[in-house]
Amino acid sequence: MIAKSFLKKVSIFGECTERELDAIAAGLTESKAAAGEVIFREGDEGSELYIVKRGLVTIGLRTADGNEKELARFQAGNFFGEMSIVDDAPRSATCRALEESVLYRMHERDYYHVLETHPRAAIKIMYKMLNTIAHRLETTSRFVADMVRWGNEASRRAITDEVTGAYNRRYLDSLLTDRYSGDGSSGKPFSLIMMDVDRFREINEAHGHEVGNKLLARLVETINLVLKETDVIARYGGDEFTLLLPDAGLEEATARAEEIRRAVEGMTIRIPPVDQPLAVTVSQGVAAFPESRNNLAELKAAADRALYRAKEEGRNRVIRA
Repeated sequence: MIAKSFLKKVSIFGECTERELDAIAAGLTESKAAAGEVIFREGDEGSELYIVKRGLVTIGLRTADGNEKELARFQAGNFFGEMSIVDDAPRSATCRALEESVLYRMHERDYYHVLETHPRAAIKIMYKMLNTIAHRLETTSRFVADMVRWGNEASRRAITDEVTGAYNRRYLDSLLTDRYSGDGSSGKPFSLIMMDVDRFREINEAHGHEVGNKLLARLVETINLVLKETDVIARYGGDEFTLLLPDAGLEEATARAEEIRRAVEGMTIRIPPVDQPLAVTVSQGVAAFPESRNNLAELKAAADRALYRAKEEGRNRVIRA
């Protein structure tokens, strides 16, 4: 027999009379859950409210990486699963016993029986339930917002270079393959600029990698001021960068590369602990589809050869394929 003294300690039943508690107790059934046992899963159909008589229960949401994030724990006197009474919707989270537990279950039909026979008790229970739901939704909303921010940050890290903030090689290669594989599938012109920082190894050797990294970050900031919103800059590794200029032909891309060259040459960089300003220049090779080559592999090779010529001919210059 379910003790009314226990039910009185459950928050949603706290204001019920002795007679109302008798009606509630008549609608409860007892069940057990072993340690680790799943009571219900996210997405399951739900029709029962649970009250913990003894033990410990956890409830959690599945995250984007496939793991489960705990939202709350319930011990003796706590209830959960109330949304099945309020709203006929699938379970929004997964619930499992952390230790051997004893639970009371109230099916929605038993709640509605209480509503019919003791409407005042049902109203008291619903009022308490709605207050609890509001609090739990607020907590869950904060968690979901955190998960969205975490997911966005993880996605950003997966496609960007941590040092410079530019896209990484994996992202650009994927973008080029998706949009311009084969014969340039989109049919629209586009250009590639291959770029190296002149004598970057000497800067690293003279001032250290930390200064070199800060210099590269400043370099990308400067280049981004020249690029259009649709242009993409990616760090290919070390001091190598590749730029994608959608819809830009060879003339436009060459002019953009020259603008970048002048902007970088005009940078004044002072990075502690280096006292004197660091002079930086870049060499660039430009190739365009379909003017330079008519497929992606040949286009990359053409831009790379143009870059090599720019370095061979004295650096700090733009050479087009």
